[in-house]
Amino acid sequence: MNTPNKITLSRLLLIPLIVFFYLADFIPYGKLVSTIIFVIACLTDFLDGYLARKNNQVTLLGKFFDSIADKVLITTGLLLIVCPTPQSVFPVVYPSWLGVVCIVIILAREFIVSALRQVAAAKGTILAADKGGKIKATVQYIAVTLYMVFAFIQQQFLPNMDYSNAPQWVSIVRFVLMAALVAATLLTIYSGASYLIRNRHVFKEAAAVKDTVKVETFAQVETAEKVEPVKEDTKTTKAKKE
Repeated sequence: MNTPNKITLSRLLLIPLIVFFYLADFIPYGKLVSTIIFVIACLTDFLDGYLARKNNQVTLLGKFFDSIADKVLITTGLLLIVCPTPQSVFPVVYPSWLGVVCIVIILAREFIVSALRQVAAAKGTILAADKGGKIKATVQYIAVTLYMVFAFIQQQFLPNMDYSNAPQWVSIVRFVLMAALVAATLLTIYSGASYLIRNRHVFKEAAAVKDTVKVETFAQVETAEKVEPVKEDTKTTKAKKE
């Protein structure tokens, strides 16, 4: 296993630590530690790809691990910020329903793109990530990081705040955070749609193969029907000769 693959694997190993420290309300600075680990994990996403391209160490194993690590990392971050921790009264994302909608859209895009890559891989085609996907991932990482920072502030300085009468700065911060999440969602939709359109040939090839199989099957049946009478005629001819 080369160095870029080890870095990618370390990103997966950091995810349980992110979850533990974020949910561990009994640790005074747990959310801050979780945020720092999350940022480090995000940076490894750019480091492993840079080293792999620089040292010509791009491998199929690396692409596989990198795709999984990216999706698990962003999924973990999104789920953490949308759910309240054991001792928190309100979730960090507000309004929570809009946050849930955004997160469902983001995760749906990741699953759709993964399915497309699986179809392409089954046909022997490797679909590489594009620049739009990297920009999308960067915006997502920033949005989740900002929410995690606010979760730390909420834990340390606003543990008993009545959010129905929250100060104006809290409302402003919440608006900025939601704007960042919505921007990440819109960019996710755009990058996903452009990725599907650009690689739509994968589905066309699949349809062509299906039609070819149907034509071949029909030809075999038709040939079998033509051969059958010939066999019967041969038997009849032998009987007549006898």
